Amino acid sequence: MGSIDTRSTENGSTQALGGAHNQGAGDRYLLVAADSSGYTPENEAPRKRKSSILPLEVGTRVMCRWRDGKFHPVKVIERRKMHSSGPNDYEYYVHYTEFNRRLDEWVKLEQLDLDSVETVVDEKVEDKATSLKMTRHQKRKIDETHVEGHEELDAASLREHEEFTKVKNIATIELGRYEIETWYFSPFPPEYNDCLKLYFCEFCLTFMKRKEQLQRHMRKCDLKHPPGDEIYRSGTLSMFEIDGKKNKVYGQNLCYLAKLFLDHKTLYYDVDLFLFYVLCECDDRGCHMVGYFSKEKHSEESYNLACILTLPPYQRKGYGKFLIAFSYELSKKESKVGTPERPLSDLGLVSYRGYWTRVLLDILKKHKGNISIKELSDMTAIKAEDILTTLQGLELIQYRKGQHVICADPKVLDRHLKAAGRGGLEVDVSKLIWTPYKEQS
Repeated sequence: MGSIDTRSTENGSTQALGGAHNQGAGDRYLLVAADSSGYTPENEAPRKRKSSILPLEVGTRVMCRWRDGKFHPVKVIERRKMHSSGPNDYEYYVHYTEFNRRLDEWVKLEQLDLDSVETVVDEKVEDKATSLKMTRHQKRKIDETHVEGHEELDAASLREHEEFTKVKNIATIELGRYEIETWYFSPFPPEYNDCLKLYFCEFCLTFMKRKEQLQRHMRKCDLKHPPGDEIYRSGTLSMFEIDGKKNKVYGQNLCYLAKLFLDHKTLYYDVDLFLFYVLCECDDRGCHMVGYFSKEKHSEESYNLACILTLPPYQRKGYGKFLIAFSYELSKKESKVGTPERPLSDLGLVSYRGYWTRVLLDILKKHKGNISIKELSDMTAIKAEDILTTLQGLELIQYRKGQHVICADPKVLDRHLKAAGRGGLEVDVSKLIWTPYKEQS
């Protein structure tokens, strides 16, 4: 997330009082010399107030200086004692209430405007003792997600989840030539609890605590690409299919890595049930992961994608849309319609809406005559419900005489296409060499 500008410290020295004072009759002045600490009766009251509210309690709301140099409202989520002693020697983990939880971070006291402090009762703190009494099964069930997009969780489960995942445990990772700041909590094994930074092998995704360990590992690691089968190559782009059952450790490590950037994700400890499709940029040093999606081997709900991620250094380059398009090309090969598993993350929902919009508008613009939602679904492998909600959002569909009718005025289509912006990277289907998964007997 980059460094945050801290508040500059005010100069504690005071200027000497000088010059003549024109005193009228009856005027009284009590001249008080300022001592070296800056003490005067006028500033003693706020000084006492500030010291009385320190350390700040969890649940306190206050203004905090962010990286843009401006103050924003935050809520204190957690605090930790610094090495030195004293009421000011705490760091505070804060949530910027105007922003997504991915921007939560540890801040120092000087970044906080103590004059803006509001102390509130935090109901999660009151129930902390009970909310943390979870079975291992409960922890595995709720240690992965956030209230956004969690309609399927009841209030108690949401509170358990937020308590368990409220503080990022890993601050940064090193992956290939990038150092990446993380967004969310990920339930790494307990022995990594004291690590603020982890080092990943970019090929096998083994993670380590120290740079020297990574350097020793890289001298021994034989992989120059993800394990599994290369099913697509076009130019410098390659896609690898990894069977979670055959490459269990890789699949688990990929889930740990992805959870650092996906708040909604459910972390599956049993990766045997999943296929992972890892997209790479290839050069003479190897194939470097830029993102991936996973899908269940057998989905009763017609899900063609369980989880999708483009790593932060590669975002805004069209890779997310490419991954979505690729998942639908696989559905076409299977002669099925597909839909992503719910709930979608905030970024995932934006990407999918953009993809559905562009695909459907392109067809409607080129198609002559009437076309039904069923025909659109057969052509695109997009589930009928997703087509319906997309066209309704664009106000291109009406309900007449008991059925939905598509109203595709060319000028309206052009306006929507322009608003949708450019599409992502194109999937060259001729370069896709793949057969649908079949369980080996």
